Amino acid sequence: MDHLIRFMAGGLIVSLFAVLGDVLRPKSFAGLFGAAPSVALASLTLAFSQRGSANAATEAQAMMVGAAAFVVFAFCVCQLLMRLRISALLATGGMLVVWLVVAIGLKQTLIG
Repeated sequence: MDHLIRFMAGGLIVSLFAVLGDVLRPKSFAGLFGAAPSVALASLTLAFSQRGSANAATEAQAMMVGAAAFVVFAFCVCQLLMRLRISALLATGGMLVVWLVVAIGLKQTLIG
């Protein structure tokens, strides 16, 4: 039964986001809508069906903290790439520490 729920939730959500990505312009959004949101929603669906709403809420909070930390990470990487013109590998590798610090800090502050 677990595999059936996983298959149905994942397939349905990925398909819906793929259609949304197809409708939006530019086409570069299609990749964004095909991956992370659909995987997150499938994970939340499984967490809710297997462990209840409290666990799904905790997972959703953790996803929001990770997303906020990623926004800070992406901003810092963009600044390094545009202003200092360093390599993408160096910028992303170095800023992983920023993502980790922000994520841990937000988790401690918001979730506890």
